[in-house]
Amino acid sequence: MKKVSQKRFILVTRKTRQQELIERFNTWPQAKFYLEHNAIDAQDYLDEHDIYQKCLTEAEHVLKPLGRFQQLDRVLLPNYQFGSSDIVVVIGQDGLVANTLKYLQGQPVIAINPDPARWDGKLLPFEIAQLKEVVMATLAESIATKNITFAEASTNDGQRLLAVNDLFIGPKTHTSAYYTLSWNGFSEAQSSSGVIISTGFGSTGWFQSILAGAIGISSNDSHASGEGFAWDGTATRSINSHALGKGFAWDQARLQFSVREPFPSQATGVDLIFGEIIPNTLFQMESQMPENGVIFSDGIESDFLAFNSGTVVSVGVAKVQGQLVCGE
Repeated sequence: MKKVSQKRFILVTRKTRQQELIERFNTWPQAKFYLEHNAIDAQDYLDEHDIYQKCLTEAEHVLKPLGRFQQLDRVLLPNYQFGSSDIVVVIGQDGLVANTLKYLQGQPVIAINPDPARWDGKLLPFEIAQLKEVVMATLAESIATKNITFAEASTNDGQRLLAVNDLFIGPKTHTSAYYTLSWNGFSEAQSSSGVIISTGFGSTGWFQSILAGAIGISSNDSHASGEGFAWDGTATRSINSHALGKGFAWDQARLQFSVREPFPSQATGVDLIFGEIIPNTLFQMESQMPENGVIFSDGIESDFLAFNSGTVVSVGVAKVQGQLVCGE
C-alpha cells in the first residue's frame, strides 16, 4: 500500500502501572495478590492498562498508512537517533511529553491524552480520536505550534544536559550541598539543599512550590524574628511579582533560579538565592563537594551528570527549542 508521505512517525510510549508491577512480581496474579492484600483496587490498574493499550492500537492503525512507523518506549529515548523530518507522537502523561522533548532537535510533537477522565493533561491538548486530523494538519503545516525554551547545563569537562521543565544541581541525597554560585557579576559560597533552575514550561511546577513556601514564610509576621528568618521587602516584592500560580511563557528566552533552604553561616551566604537568567547572563556553580553532587533534569534522577569537586557548571538558555503542536 502506498504511503501518504515519506515522513517517519515515532510513537513514544511508557509502561503502564500494571506492566511495571508484572516486571516487579513476575506475573499479574502475584501482583494482583499484593495489591488486594494491601486493600488496593486491582481493577483500576487493569482499566488503565486496557484504555492505554487501545489508544496505542488506534494510533498504530492511524499512523502506519501515513508513512514509516516506529514505536519507542521512553527508556530508549536517550539513545535513539531521531531524524530531522520525524514527526513524534506521544501518548502518556505530561511528564512523558517533557521527557521526550529534550531528546529532540525541534521536531514537532503531537501529545495525546489517553485517558482524559484520569489525567488532567495540561500538556496533552488532543485525544486519540483527533490524531489523524492533527497529523494531516501537521503534514500540511496548517496547525499552530508552541515553541518551548530549554535550559542547558554544560560542565568544564565537556558534558551537557538539557531540561524542558527544570534542572536540579545539588546533593544526591538529603544532605547539604556546598558550592560557589556566580551570577550577574557576584559570587557567593553557599550551603543549601540544592538549586532549581526552571524554564517557562516548568514554571507552574516545582518552581511554584518553592515560591509558595517562600511567600508563605515572608508574609507571616510571627516568623519574622530578625534572627535569620526575616526577608527584606525587596526579596518579598520580587517573588510576589512572579504571579504565583501563573508562571511565565513557555517560549520566553528566560530561566529562573531558586536556592532551596540556603543556610547562613560565617562561611556561607544567602544573598544570591533567587534570580533571572537571560541570554548573556553568566550563571555558574563550582562544586565544593568531594562526592554525591549531581545535576539532573526534569525529575529523571537516573540520568545525571556528576557535580563533584573540580566541576564547574554553566547554565543558560539553550539554543535549541522544542515544538509542541497545540492547534490554537
